[in-house]
Amino acid sequence: MAVQAPSGTMSRSQTQRRKRIVQTAAALAVRGGVEAMQMRSVAERAGVALGTLYRYFPSKMDLVVAVVTEELDLLEGGIVRRPPTADTPAGRAVDVLLRATRGLMREPELADALVRSLIMADVKIELDVRISDLVWRVATGNLEGAAGEEGGGEVDRDGTGYVLVGSLTSVWIFELVEVLKGRRGVEEVERRLHTAAERLLADF
Repeated sequence: MAVQAPSGTMSRSQTQRRKRIVQTAAALAVRGGVEAMQMRSVAERAGVALGTLYRYFPSKMDLVVAVVTEELDLLEGGIVRRPPTADTPAGRAVDVLLRATRGLMREPELADALVRSLIMADVKIELDVRISDLVWRVATGNLEGAAGEEGGGEVDRDGTGYVLVGSLTSVWIFELVEVLKGRRGVEEVERRLHTAAERLLADF
């Protein structure tokens, strides 16, 4: 997958154009799922040439990742403004995952896009790692560096605590799939996540 130019190297007009493309793709996904995010349709609705769209997003999956990343930005921003208040790391971790679940289920098609982007082997951006980073920061009470900020608190991805948080994130992804398939309700997911988090993060 080709590497997109960092947004920091774009001019203001390029940044605005990229944002318009992502918002257009998100609107199409909400109405018709990932299948509706056809590159030609996105280009036409965003008012850009197809070649221009491909310069910003070399593949459809690049565009899916951009849409999902924007959703994660919103999630992180909300958590920074209103951090979980649970007394335990497990409770705070579950709070984050439940907010993500409820937010995604308001737009099930985007939730489907998230799951696809997490499991697609050709996606180079590790969105599951980003979610684990957020849960780890909240569980440990260190929200510095969230919402895409640079220079914040470092995440110890080699530590046992982070590995356990990653395992909890994996449980959440599976539970989200079950919700999308209609096999599980959000209340049942909450119960199961609490059970898993209390065991995995008991010694946090």
